[in-house]
Amino acid sequence: MSEPEKNAPEILPPAPLVSVENLHVTYGKTHAVRGLSFAIPRGEVFGFIGPNGAGKTSTIKVLATLLKPNSGRALVAGLDVVREPHAVRRKIGYMPDFFGVYDDLTASEYLHFFAAAYKIPSAKRRVLIGDVLALTDLTEKHDAPVDALSRGMKQRLGLARVLLHDPDLLLLDEPASGLDPRARIEMRELLKELQTMGKTIIVSSHILHELAQFCTHIGIVERGQMVANGSLADIYRALSLRRTIHVQLANSTPEIIEKIRALPHVASVDEQPDRLGVQLREDEMSVEELADALHALGARIRMFQPDAMDMETAFMKLTEGKTA
Repeated sequence: MSEPEKNAPEILPPAPLVSVENLHVTYGKTHAVRGLSFAIPRGEVFGFIGPNGAGKTSTIKVLATLLKPNSGRALVAGLDVVREPHAVRRKIGYMPDFFGVYDDLTASEYLHFFAAAYKIPSAKRRVLIGDVLALTDLTEKHDAPVDALSRGMKQRLGLARVLLHDPDLLLLDEPASGLDPRARIEMRELLKELQTMGKTIIVSSHILHELAQFCTHIGIVERGQMVANGSLADIYRALSLRRTIHVQLANSTPEIIEKIRALPHVASVDEQPDRLGVQLREDEMSVEELADALHALGARIRMFQPDAMDMETAFMKLTEGKTA
């Protein structure tokens, strides 16, 4: 090895934008968050999933500097949320599941008020407000009274508000709560657009299939503890260790069924009137490898259908519906 190679500095991975370590939050006798730990790299969209009372909102409030944890640590962009709350607030945009708006203001006046609160110079405010109204598709409503806006428009106005100071991290607690189907779709598309802009987003929601469409990372929490944490592929892989493959054979005989049962990574074979339910240890053999193995046994396959795994199934398998 040459001298330059020997002395080359070690390249370390970038620090995560969000780091939560052994977080505990209690309300009286209720232990809402119990040793929660996770990290979120920059540019990720982290879907925070769990039943009501699981500790999602408490965790988000800690990151938003609105709630002090009993123990543990939370960092945003390397800043401690307890020790450096004012610096953290310049890095985040927080939208709670329900927020008040000033009904006697227009949408534009509402944003001007918060732009002033963020200490954005007055010379920059008009262009900036025009930009966030355009991004949230509210340009035509700039002079509309806030009170006249639909709930979906108010949600988008709230998101426009938290974007004014160009935060690194968006904390969105149930942003689609109470919205009709069209408004939910509009909110989802807006979050996708923010994702393409490189924003790091933590979004909690019960609309699980919509989270699965744009989240790059999922954390499933129950009773204040993380029960699953990883990419969708990681979670599905862990849950699908015994995935059922529905197989219909043109030459189904007792002999060939016994050969399938004897395959080393097949957990069981359920004989049904018109098909076989082959339970596969997917961490040991892929679905594609099973198809190859069946062909090698001489099986003539008419149907080969793995059970689909969706976000709702993952949620139901991993949680029990209990709260802290």
